[in-house]
Amino acid sequence: MTNSNPNPIIIIDNNSQADGYSGESTILTVNSFCNRQTAESPYSHFTGSHTKLLDLIAENWYSCKPGYRTGVVIVTIPPEGFYSSVCRLQPGDTLQGSYKPRREGEEPRKTLGISGGEKLPARLVEVVLYNSPVLAEEGSNDLPSEGGNWEVVSINASPWEGGTPIHPQVLMHNHFGSSGGTKTNLTDEQFCAMLRHSFMYWKDKALLS
Repeated sequence: MTNSNPNPIIIIDNNSQADGYSGESTILTVNSFCNRQTAESPYSHFTGSHTKLLDLIAENWYSCKPGYRTGVVIVTIPPEGFYSSVCRLQPGDTLQGSYKPRREGEEPRKTLGISGGEKLPARLVEVVLYNSPVLAEEGSNDLPSEGGNWEVVSINASPWEGGTPIHPQVLMHNHFGSSGGTKTNLTDEQFCAMLRHSFMYWKDKALLS
């Protein structure tokens, strides 16, 4: 996916507002944080442009479902042209760690990925969008902090039919207020339930290093 962010696109479709996440004018854009998801990166990526990605999201906006907190939604889109960096671990696989910020201005984070793997064509793609006011809590919004604005922050591509839950480390960084994290607003009970689900999925999987 190219790193040049397009102009935001506007969805105006009064017949599809039952999703509960859009109004008469819903504006979508790709947040600059998503620029890291390239073919050369250890993250899932799209071979098309940001503009094409936004078009796919707009076409499938009716499929919006709630994310881990208010102001976060997930949109499922067709998997063609997407590649996943999620790998299922096998005994003896070599893992490589790093300690670096995800982007300039953030504190470093520990990460652990698999060495020598390769990306696979995706079979399921879920795009995570944050409402601009939610991103504004940490000053990371690219659009004005208005309720009708939504920004793509992650492309979650899976090589399997099932979805990909938030990574345990990302969830904990968000919940406990790490630099660059977004508050979860979860109760302890809700947090533990989500962490358990995340752990059970990721315990035998890793991203590429």
